[in-house]
Amino acid sequence: MDIEQKSLVWTSQQSDAMQRMREGGGKPGLARMEQLAGKSGREILEAMMSGELPYPPMNETMNMTLLAVENGRAVFQGIPLPQHYNPLGTVHGGWLATLLDSALGCAVQTTLPAGRSYTTGELSINIVRSASHKTGPLRAVGTLIHGGRQIATAEARVEDETGKLYAHATTTCFVFDVPTA
Repeated sequence: MDIEQKSLVWTSQQSDAMQRMREGGGKPGLARMEQLAGKSGREILEAMMSGELPYPPMNETMNMTLLAVENGRAVFQGIPLPQHYNPLGTVHGGWLATLLDSALGCAVQTTLPAGRSYTTGELSINIVRSASHKTGPLRAVGTLIHGGRQIATAEARVEDETGKLYAHATTTCFVFDVPTA
């Protein structure tokens, strides 16, 4: 499969993931606490992917989608657009940071039991190549490094369909009990 064909496959996979969410009733929004109760972190993400729970509104703004989760791993894909540009005419570093932070955090979330959550405490990113709307789809794969009771760490890479690296990052997340109402 050549690069153009693989790019079309990746674009189709992102479109299919969005269609599955919408067909399952999913739309952008915030889940209510009662919708999350009793679900592990991975179950919450899977419910978003199936449309059972709303997905984050920023996913539409950033043109990115959660494609896959498994224990300790999350895959996001985004397609940069001109509205994501900085004044220099390339994709703003914040777009790459958001794609990476999403994959990193969700990799941590996949390992959390019901009643536990997390927040990013530290995000360290390295952008090694600029991106534009001509780049096509970019994928961030986040992988858990350490999942402790109070601290979790993860790493992620953003690559195109050829495996070319655009950015990489690490995170430290604080893990905590979800406050009860």
